[in-house]
Amino acid sequence: MSSVLRPAAPGQDQFTEPSQQGGTSERTAAAEAPAKEVGRLSHPYRPISSHLAITPPVSVVIPAMNEAENLPYVFKTLPDWIHEVVLVDGNSSDNTVQVARELWPDVKVVKQVGKGKGDALISGFAACTGDIIVMVDADGSADGQEIVSYVSALVSGADFAKGSRFANGGGTDDMTPIRKFGNWVLCTIVNAKFGARYTDLCYGYNAFWKHCLDKITLDCTGFEIETLMNVRVVKAGLRVQEVPSHEYLRIHGVSNLSAVRDGLRVLRVILKEKGVSRAQRRREAALSLRIPRGEVS
Repeated sequence: MSSVLRPAAPGQDQFTEPSQQGGTSERTAAAEAPAKEVGRLSHPYRPISSHLAITPPVSVVIPAMNEAENLPYVFKTLPDWIHEVVLVDGNSSDNTVQVARELWPDVKVVKQVGKGKGDALISGFAACTGDIIVMVDADGSADGQEIVSYVSALVSGADFAKGSRFANGGGTDDMTPIRKFGNWVLCTIVNAKFGARYTDLCYGYNAFWKHCLDKITLDCTGFEIETLMNVRVVKAGLRVQEVPSHEYLRIHGVSNLSAVRDGLRVLRVILKEKGVSRAQRRREAALSLRIPRGEVS
């Protein structure tokens, strides 16, 4: 079988389906073979399956606060071909960091300075060295094996791979009727105001090329950051592809999500974004850069 290359970024081939001989596994073959020249760059292939390998390094960002009991389930599903795991610790009072280091010895830990999920994600993104960034919650609701679908969407041409529980093939075990209705209302507003065609809005399992951060200035600290990202990628004219995803129940602990409180915060973000220009976002970004980020270890 001949190789198939699909460039996802200018000047760099990111996706290949290499031929396979006999019973040699793709991982063994890739480990024994030297790095291959791809255009002007040289990268080792990262085997995903017997017929799929990629060259761009993938960073997974996990914001966590007191999630020691859930991390074993989260890390168990993460594929071993990812480049790095960045855990943003929100000043946990349990042994979240210790558990993370035991499960993934090379984990990069960021001690969060501020508060809120948005602040944690922004701090995590700043610490990433991969070309692709994947956002994964620490409560065990996301299946890390789905990361291959997000990465495939990106290397096939998308700038932003947006998880959807309501796209064909997706699903959720963790939404009350009122939350589902609220999500639908907010999603409908965003589609009408910004010309999007989303089927899901308030979902935190997403992936994107790191260079997208230059075009979607992030300047909020709370749960509404997911909506802010979804709105700004559309406003920036980035290519968005929804990826069907299944959301599972939180395994341990209680969610801090409040349907009414957080729903109103999301609505305020949507209404505010309609009148925010890119120039204003750049000014706000310049101010946000002065906010201290956590120490990386």
